[in-house]
Amino acid sequence: MSLSSRMVVVLTGVGLLSGGFLASVGILTKDRIALNKKMEIERAIVSVVPGSVAGETLYEEKEFIVYGGKNEAGDLQGFAIYTSGIGFQDKIVLMIGVDASLSRLNGLAVLDQKETPGLGAKITDRPSFLVYWENKDFTRTFSLRKPPAPAPESLSASEVNTITGATISSEAVLSIVNAAREKVRALREEGKLALGGPHAE
Repeated sequence: MSLSSRMVVVLTGVGLLSGGFLASVGILTKDRIALNKKMEIERAIVSVVPGSVAGETLYEEKEFIVYGGKNEAGDLQGFAIYTSGIGFQDKIVLMIGVDASLSRLNGLAVLDQKETPGLGAKITDRPSFLVYWENKDFTRTFSLRKPPAPAPESLSASEVNTITGATISSEAVLSIVNAAREKVRALREEGKLALGGPHAE
């Protein structure tokens, strides 16, 4: 067998072994990744729906899921909305918490983002951004304050702060929340947000 033939055989063997190893690792870690994601979702639901200890999926479609946050007795405490949109760099994934009457936004949790470090990535920071989304009026469309206010008390009930130097990321979060607000209110009017009700496919 010539040198070139032996090289082809060796490289092919190495490639097959590497491919098999990667496939095995993927199979072994698939369940763990899914479990970790489920746990992350549960933690986010509890964090944005005060009084809840667990969540129930009430409505689901691609990139948009509404969970009912339940207390230990199984009573509805509010809704957690899993949704996403495009930011400055890539997709931003949020969990939005609102009360059971859809009148108050409790707060946000950022589950995934790839915004610019030190600028747009501040959307994950509570003092810089998230605190300005807490206890806001969910009955009205939200708007950004430019320039940003010095404290949450300086904003109206439907205003949120812009991050200085990261207007695009701030506007992306605003757009995601406003779109989710319209959609979840429409779903409630259609009677699709009852505990124990049928889920969308």
